[in-house]
Amino acid sequence: MKRRRHWFLPANPDVLALLLAQSGLTTTAMRELAAWAKGEVHDAERLRRLEHEADTCKRNLRRALSEAFTTPLEPEDIFELSVGLDEIVNDAKNLVREAEAMSSPPDEAMVTMAERLAAGTARLDEALRAFAGGDRDAAGAMADRAVKEQRHIQRAYRTAMSALVESGDLREVTARRELYRRLARAGDEVVRVAERIWYSVLKEE
Repeated sequence: MKRRRHWFLPANPDVLALLLAQSGLTTTAMRELAAWAKGEVHDAERLRRLEHEADTCKRNLRRALSEAFTTPLEPEDIFELSVGLDEIVNDAKNLVREAEAMSSPPDEAMVTMAERLAAGTARLDEALRAFAGGDRDAAGAMADRAVKEQRHIQRAYRTAMSALVESGDLREVTARRELYRRLARAGDEVVRVAERIWYSVLKEE
């Protein structure tokens, strides 16, 4: 009597769930950044812990991508989305570290930019969750809203940089300029992720 052969497909890790987990941590981290900018000093430590959690999530996602039999999006798209989210959190962590090192507490301009950054990452998270749920139109709309938040960041950045011209304190100018630029770069990363979401949406149509 012939023995039947049973073929088993390898376990397929849920890479999309891992990406959404990283996105959720990024959104929470930016809320902590906004709270820190408003003077909640303990939020700086929470932000650092969230950055470590997001790093772990990123590493787990990369491991899952290498093991996945199939993925709901092309591996390159998932990888690039994860990289963009990681850069946003890294910029926020480095911003706080630099502000502390230069003894330069956040000002009103940084509050505005941090709040807009938090709003932008929240829209990215909504876009990714809409995409995961199959609502491509909502994903694109939320990605567009994320880009609009970055425009607000750029407007606040230009206003803040112009105001620095009136300061005669070279130390303050140097410190503020670097902190403003860090927030502006984080805003650019929001756009990068939003555009990658749109790219994924268009490929799925």
